[in-house]
Amino acid sequence: MIGFALHTMRNRTAGFAGAFFALLCAAALVCACGALLETGLRGQVRPERYAGAPVLVAGDQNVRETILKQKGEGEVKTKVKAKPLSERAWVPASLAGRLAGVPGVRSVVAEVTFPVHAGGARYAGHGWESAALTPFTLREGRAPAAPGEVVADAASGLAVGGRLTVETGGAYRVVGVTAEALDSQATLFFGTAEARRLAGLLGGRADDMVSAIGVFPEGAPTVVLEGVNAVLEGTNALAYTGDDRGTVEFLDAEKARVKLISLGGALGGTSLLVAVLVVVGTFALSIQQRQREIALLRAVAATPRQIRTMLGGEALLIGLVAGLPGTVLGVGLAFWLRSRFVDLGAMPANLDLVLSPFPAFAALGATVLAAWAAARISARRTVRIRPVEALGEAALRRSGLPWGRLVAGLLCLGGAVTLTLVLSTLSSEAASSPVTMLTALVWTIAVALLGPVIARVAVTVLGAPMRAFRVGGHLAAANLRAGTCRLAAVVTPLSLMVAMTCTILFVQTTMGHAAETQARAGTRADHVLGPRVPEAAADAVRKVPGVVAVTEVLRTSVRVGLAKYGAQGVTPAGLASTMDLGVLKGSLDRMGDGTLAVSETAADGLGVSVGDRVALTLGDGTPATLTVAAVYTRGLGFADLTLPHDLVAAHVDDPLARTVLVAAPSVERAVLAAALRDHPGVSVLDRVEAIVTPAGAEVNYVAMGLIIAFTAIAVVNTLVMATTDRAREFALLRLVGTTRRQIMRMLRWETFAAVLVAVALGTGVALVTLAAFGAGMTGSATPYVPPVTYLAVVAAAAALALAATVVPARTVLRDRPADVIGARE
Repeated sequence: MIGFALHTMRNRTAGFAGAFFALLCAAALVCACGALLETGLRGQVRPERYAGAPVLVAGDQNVRETILKQKGEGEVKTKVKAKPLSERAWVPASLAGRLAGVPGVRSVVAEVTFPVHAGGARYAGHGWESAALTPFTLREGRAPAAPGEVVADAASGLAVGGRLTVETGGAYRVVGVTAEALDSQATLFFGTAEARRLAGLLGGRADDMVSAIGVFPEGAPTVVLEGVNAVLEGTNALAYTGDDRGTVEFLDAEKARVKLISLGGALGGTSLLVAVLVVVGTFALSIQQRQREIALLRAVAATPRQIRTMLGGEALLIGLVAGLPGTVLGVGLAFWLRSRFVDLGAMPANLDLVLSPFPAFAALGATVLAAWAAARISARRTVRIRPVEALGEAALRRSGLPWGRLVAGLLCLGGAVTLTLVLSTLSSEAASSPVTMLTALVWTIAVALLGPVIARVAVTVLGAPMRAFRVGGHLAAANLRAGTCRLAAVVTPLSLMVAMTCTILFVQTTMGHAAETQARAGTRADHVLGPRVPEAAADAVRKVPGVVAVTEVLRTSVRVGLAKYGAQGVTPAGLASTMDLGVLKGSLDRMGDGTLAVSETAADGLGVSVGDRVALTLGDGTPATLTVAAVYTRGLGFADLTLPHDLVAAHVDDPLARTVLVAAPSVERAVLAAALRDHPGVSVLDRVEAIVTPAGAEVNYVAMGLIIAFTAIAVVNTLVMATTDRAREFALLRLVGTTRRQIMRMLRWETFAAVLVAVALGTGVALVTLAAFGAGMTGSATPYVPPVTYLAVVAAAAALALAATVVPARTVLRDRPADVIGARE
């Protein structure tokens, strides 16, 4: 039977092309996702700024928690879990002197790192004494010696003698230009005292703290590591060597790795489920088209085992032939995804893609297994029935639904309902995101399994109005009624594409709209300052007559235990005049040093209320224990935790307020602008534009867009296979007097019906999923669906379906009817 399978494949290349292409795309997707997952697990970031320091001492950039687990009687297993911090952890400057005394250490270099905004550009600021950490050398000019002097890197475009205005520090003269420049960060060097002053102004750091210390040993780094670690024992500092130095330099590297792990796993799992669903549908349609051939084989004494062997052999061969080039395409796709994520700022450019044989082998194995399973599932009933029944079903295709498929469909329907109910209770994005996509998929699988039943109902509803349109509509209605299985096979990938596209797009719009609505409703300020506001600018506005309150708003994230929460730092004085958080319990008037307010969602998750104490870890790893002053409802529009501004500003990398809310009902914009004349980088708006973009939305669009593209390919694949298989039917219609135009009109009517059914099913699946998602995440079961975007999705699905039907139909209709019928006999 394997030899017969090879012969069959050679003579039915068109029929197997669809399965080959679907498996090719599936292998590429799984391989690319596997490469991303492996990069998240094993990827390393090459250091740039710290490349010249063999050993780097810096703060521990993780929150760690020890978990005790009882294994047996009297035996306790200890496990330490770690989660990355959102800001840079600083270390005591006194460590530099102690490290210099370690045997084998030649010298140490301490540095401070702080953001500098000048001339519309952002730079990393340092003291010139730390230039050796790269190392940087002077190409021209000299080192900075006075407070108003600066050295710029070679890529800055600045020349010796040029002027530079720093938003927080004033005007500086360029006295030197380096011979080097870093690929990923523009750099400015100040004098040692000036760098300390600016770091203090920006971050509120104490003079006894530094961002990193470079250790230069006399020999190999391993010689001094033991002594260095002994000095660091009991502090928040760690010693980094090799590529581990890159994680200190690029703080987003660890977050990017975690994101790649979750994204690669979720995307890979979703891709595999979608691939199995698509491939099963493709094989089912292929086997349905070959029912006559299989029936004849059964009639000439081929056993069910032999038929299964033949079909399984075909599937294994197609899976292998498609999987090999698919994995190669997957490697290229992984490189493309990495470049897109770098462009979007979701991962640092120095985090290289990790390539190994494992993703390729996994993709190949998954593709071959999916092909084999799809063929066996699709042919299960066909190979089991008796030869006479097989011939009868081949001549008059069965439209009923086998009991096994019906039971499986009902079980999937029950699973979809269960997942929907679970999703409606999830209030964190980390928990709801994977469940959202899984819910939509399980609903679609249920629709696919129950497809013939749904198709019969749809044909019954649509048949009457279609028959009113004479030849085209009448023929289309008759064909749909006779070929409900074929309609179901076409509707499945179309509804999957609509459901997945709508779910991916409108999850983001639902969250964004809810956050924007809350922000607009909760903002009482008459004016807003932005985009980066120094404390001096806020103080200048406070002195303007008629200003009631000025609230500086700073965004960060903190951890309670290992759980991450978005937080905002706000000026407590007069907060109720500029911001309405929707307080349920307590009062914002109680906000001050040592207090915080929490959203209702966070309060439920933490199990706290007004008056309770919350132990948290600030962005740079500093612990703090605060008392809950209020519980509020508008966490989406603002943040889950609201902290005092001064507390947050002292523990973030860039403490310039992102926005400053001003309550001044009687003060004109021009008056505020005049008060800010010494701060040209600060703008004044007449009203607050609360535009909220969900974090990581672009990355999700890119990643999940691949699955949408795959389902679009599956739609084309299925429709082309379904249309080309009807060549004999079209030829018979033409022999009895039907014209090409009438046949094309009939096909357009059929496509219209298929699109209508698929859009209704896909939209229904998406709406149910989105309603559950919204109920859990926003408290409202009404999703936000922009009409123009939705119509664009429907139009794209209709255009794709029409093109995939009309183009192959025109090709088939070019042949003479007699030649087609003769060739098919």
